[in-house]
Amino acid sequence: MEAIHLFRRLYSLDTLDTRLTTSSHTPLTIATEESPEKSTSERTVEQNPANLPPKVLPAKWRTPEFCLYFAVITLVLPLMFRSVMKVSRSSHPNYPKFEDLLSPGWIPGRKIDNSDAQYSSFRENIPYMAIVVLVQPLLRRVYNAVLPSPTASHDAVRSTKDEATKKKDLASADDRFVQRSSFDLYFALVFLAVLHGFSALKILLILYINFNMATRIPKEYIPTTTWVFNIGILFVNEFCHGYHYASVAKAVFPLSASASTWGNFLDTYGGLVPRWEILFNITILRLISFNMDYYWSLERSRSSSPVEKKQLDPTSLSERDRVTLPAPHATYHSFRIYLSYTLYSPLYLAGPILTFNDYISQTRHPSPTLSRTRTSLYAIRFLLLLLCMELLLHYIYTVAICASSPNWHTYTPFQLSMLGYFNLQIIWLKLLIPFRFFRLWALLDGMDPPENVVRCMSDNYSTLAFWRGWHRSFNRWIVRYIYVPLGGGSGGGGAGTRTGKGEGASKLRGVLNTLAVFTFVALWHDINLRLLMWGWLITLFVVPEILATMAFPASKWKDRPDAYRVICGIGAVGNILMMMAANLVGFAIGIEGLKGMLRALVGTRDGLAFLATACVVLFMAVQVMFECRESERRRGIRLKF
Repeated sequence: MEAIHLFRRLYSLDTLDTRLTTSSHTPLTIATEESPEKSTSERTVEQNPANLPPKVLPAKWRTPEFCLYFAVITLVLPLMFRSVMKVSRSSHPNYPKFEDLLSPGWIPGRKIDNSDAQYSSFRENIPYMAIVVLVQPLLRRVYNAVLPSPTASHDAVRSTKDEATKKKDLASADDRFVQRSSFDLYFALVFLAVLHGFSALKILLILYINFNMATRIPKEYIPTTTWVFNIGILFVNEFCHGYHYASVAKAVFPLSASASTWGNFLDTYGGLVPRWEILFNITILRLISFNMDYYWSLERSRSSSPVEKKQLDPTSLSERDRVTLPAPHATYHSFRIYLSYTLYSPLYLAGPILTFNDYISQTRHPSPTLSRTRTSLYAIRFLLLLLCMELLLHYIYTVAICASSPNWHTYTPFQLSMLGYFNLQIIWLKLLIPFRFFRLWALLDGMDPPENVVRCMSDNYSTLAFWRGWHRSFNRWIVRYIYVPLGGGSGGGGAGTRTGKGEGASKLRGVLNTLAVFTFVALWHDINLRLLMWGWLITLFVVPEILATMAFPASKWKDRPDAYRVICGIGAVGNILMMMAANLVGFAIGIEGLKGMLRALVGTRDGLAFLATACVVLFMAVQVMFECRESERRRGIRLKF
């Protein structure tokens, strides 16, 4: 029983991110050690029955229908792994075509598919980054001991009605803020120099221009200038390949040999990651966040703090308040604090994305959600995730197979589908692992950013829901800084009516906003046609789901929940197939590769028969996904993904 409880605790939503089990409007409380019997979310539901939805469907786990589903899934899962392991063997006819892409592995008798350049770079640097992750929090403790905050001992004191205590709390928060932000800046500058060498100067120049642009131009020009400048930087970084000093020197001083020599010298010392422009995209999001948070803060009165005006406890603000309430006005005009935020080391390379307001709030007051138990469980979960990836790369060579331009007709329809599926699974894992790694670093450092990935890739049936739960901090950033300002809102529309022509206009606006969003997302990832096609395909595949929700509104099927569940399941199967196709185009084999795979998959009678069988199995899997969401609702958890 202890092992089962530990497993449930380890993979609970509360361990992953307390934002998933607590309303964004609920003030946070000091995180305490959990009861050995129940998770936080379960105790919350029992203590507050009103949190439960008014109508909760009874559990179906033990019904004959779901027993059939479990039996089929139990039979199919081993076959899925067996099929791709079979085509990865050295005895397979296509093995010589991709053998050169494999590397020696640490599992005896097995090679490893380390052919993906992006993940290979991360994997090879894990030991060094692990040292940094352990050293940085220790250095902060040393820094705090050498330069202690005058009121550091009062950080945990809660605000009371006593004015003297309030003043002491405010002084404590100010001192903590100065202490943490100063260390963040000093460590970030060293970290930046080690990562990018002399190219760090280029980054600092871009940051300096953006800061002055936000704080010096008239207020009404800030949004337009911010977006034009930062999107322009994306293009210029790409086309100028990071502005090599030698190229700049040749353009500015074409006749000076010494300038060219100096340029070549500076280019030689590019740090551990010379191509800084590839990693700068994530910093662009923080630059926009700072500028827009500052712009919106100008709309509020500077005479009084919103926290004091609303009589909120600054040590336990709700998650929404931390993001939306402006920081103290002086923080927007401090270039030092701006650098501390934009270059915050644990989140610099891959996120998750923390807004400027949230960073300032957590720097002043430690997040009540942080606890040693939760962080330890999160670390264990990360290590298990890393082990899972290692096992997959040692036994399943789908990335190398797809990269070797294989003859797709040599594979059976089942093998073809599994090659596509496991390729996407590995792509999902190679992005998830860095997300979790850097968030773990932030948690160890006393900062609680949002979790980036909530659901397993195989636990998604809705295109819209998938993009809410995948790279979630980026999705939340998009909603705050793009979707809502464009007029998007609940139901994808904005301020239209909910019926008739108004609802249609609202949905159309939602689709256009989604097109704008995914165009930006594609360009932000990389400026190439393949990703742009991916962004437009995603938008195209969102349309059927929106039209289906309009044609089959849940409110009209309240008396026939099982029939509605079947209809939704059929639509979800189509969604899954379209999502797999779009992501294979954008991140794996491209349009031509997908065409070849589809021709081999559906060009025969056996292929069509397999596709029909696969749709039936997917339908069963989708019903299990529905029931998982329903199980969360029974515990008072309502997620939109």
